[in-house]
Amino acid sequence: ERVEYMRQYVNPASGWYKNEASIQHDVEGNIFRSSAIEKLFLLATIKFATRDPFGMGIEYEAGKPGWNTALNGISSMLGSGLPETYELKILLRYIHDAILKFSRSITVPKELAVLIEKISTALDELGDNEHMPIHDAEGIFKVPQPLFLYWDAVATAREEYRTETALFSGETREYSSDDIAKLVRRWMKQIGLGINRAHVIGSHGHDQKVAAVITPTYFSYNVTKWEETGFHNDEGHPFCVAKEMAVGKFPLFLEGVARVMKTMDKKQATVLYEHVKQSGLRDNELKMYTLSSTLVGQSYDMGRMMGFSSGWLENQSVWMDQSYKYYLELIKKGMFDQFFEEMRSGMLPFIDGQKYGRSVMECSSFIVSSAFEDSNLRGRGVLARLSGSAAEFLSIWKLMFIGDTLFQLNEGGELEMQLVPSLPAWLFRENEFAQSPADKKYVIRFKLFSSINVAYFAATPKDLFGVKPLRYTIGLRDGSIMSVDTISSTLAANIRKVVFIDYIHAYF
Repeated sequence: ERVEYMRQYVNPASGWYKNEASIQHDVEGNIFRSSAIEKLFLLATIKFATRDPFGMGIEYEAGKPGWNTALNGISSMLGSGLPETYELKILLRYIHDAILKFSRSITVPKELAVLIEKISTALDELGDNEHMPIHDAEGIFKVPQPLFLYWDAVATAREEYRTETALFSGETREYSSDDIAKLVRRWMKQIGLGINRAHVIGSHGHDQKVAAVITPTYFSYNVTKWEETGFHNDEGHPFCVAKEMAVGKFPLFLEGVARVMKTMDKKQATVLYEHVKQSGLRDNELKMYTLSSTLVGQSYDMGRMMGFSSGWLENQSVWMDQSYKYYLELIKKGMFDQFFEEMRSGMLPFIDGQKYGRSVMECSSFIVSSAFEDSNLRGRGVLARLSGSAAEFLSIWKLMFIGDTLFQLNEGGELEMQLVPSLPAWLFRENEFAQSPADKKYVIRFKLFSSINVAYFAATPKDLFGVKPLRYTIGLRDGSIMSVDTISSTLAANIRKVVFIDYIHAYF
C-alpha cells in the first residue's frame, strides 16, 4: 500500500521519487506533522519494541547489522546488537530529561498510542521478575517462557503497527509530560534488566573473570521449538511460528565497548578500560585495539568477515574508525592519562611511519594486526581513504585544544567564550619568540576556525587537563590589543565572526 501511494510522487524528469514521497501522510493526503521530541519518542518506542527475546539487544530485523556491515550474516541468525540498546538508553534519558525540563505535552499518532498500550499490557503480564538467564547442563541459555511470551506479544504488536501505518489515520492522542516520563522510566528499567542478562550470558571465549565487566556486543537466536502454520513460501518451504528459543553468543567486539562507555561515568569507564586492556581486544605487539578478539572456530554464517585471514580486514584487524571511537570516549570521560598513553601508540601521526607504510597524515581503513600470519605486514595501513576515523579525530582534536563548549550564555544571558584545553606536558615546545625572562618559555600553537592564531603559554611544561587560562591577550586585525581575564559579550561575538581577530594568546 505504501509503495503504491509513493508512486504518485515520481518525478517524470528523473523517474525517481520526489522528496514528498518519503514524508508520512494521513489517509486524507495531508502531511503528518510533529515536533522533534515527538519524532524522537516515536523512534524510541519502535526501538524499544524491537528488543530481542531476552530483552538485551535490538533485533537486526531489517536484513542488515548496525555499524559492523561485515557481520552481514547475523540478520539471518535472528541476530541482535547491544550497541543499539546503549544508544536507545541514551535517547530515552534525553527524552525523559527534556520532557520534564519543559513540562510540555506531546501528541502522537493514534496508531503509535495503540502500540504503546500493547507494550504496557505485555509489561504488566511480564511482571517485575528479573528473569535472569540460567543455562542447562549443556551450557545453553534458553529464553524463559515469560520473556518469550512478552517478546512474541510485542513483536506482533510492532508488525501490526507497521501494517496499519502505510498512511496514518490522522487521529492523534496527547500525553502529558508526566505520562511520558513514567513510560520512559519503566522502559529504561526493562533495558537495564536486559543489559544485566547480557552480562550474565557474556561472550563466546570470554574470560569468565571479566564477564561481568566487558560488555558482549552481538547475539543470535535458535528456534528450538516451533509449529508449522500450514502456509508455504514461493519455493515450497513451510512457514512456522516459534514457540521456544535459545540464545547464541559471539566473541568480544570493540564496538560494544565503545558504545557502553558512552553510558558510564569516569569510575565505571576506568574499570572497563583496565579489563579491555587485558582482554583479547588488545594487540599487545602493536599496542592498539582490534575490531574483535579471535574469530577462530566461529560459524561462517556470521558474514563476510569470516572469509578473511585473522588480522586482515574485518577479521581481528585494527579498524581505525572503531579504535578512534574508543579513544574518543576515553578523553570524553576525562581519562587523560589513559588517553594520551594510547594516543602515542595507536593514533596518527604518532605511530611508526615506516611500519605504517604510508604518510602518517593519511588514515587507512584498517591496520594489519599481529594476528596476521605474515609478520612483515603487521602494523601496515591498508586502503587509505577518508574514513570515519577522520571525523573521530576532529572530535578528539576539539576536546584537546578547545574543550567541550567554546561558546555559551552566562547567567545574565550574555555570550561568553572559554578555552578549556586538555593537553599533556609533552606536547609543549620551547617558545622561540621569548625575548625576556618574563615571557613564558613554553608554548602550544593551533589555529581556531582555520584563521585565528591561538597560542597557549606556560612557564614550564605541564599537563593542562581541563584547565582554564589565567588571562588572555587578544590581537585584533586593526592593530589594537586587549588583555582580559574572561572573554565575554562583544569580544566573544567578534571571535565568532572570525574576521576581526588576528590572534589569541592564553596564559597558564
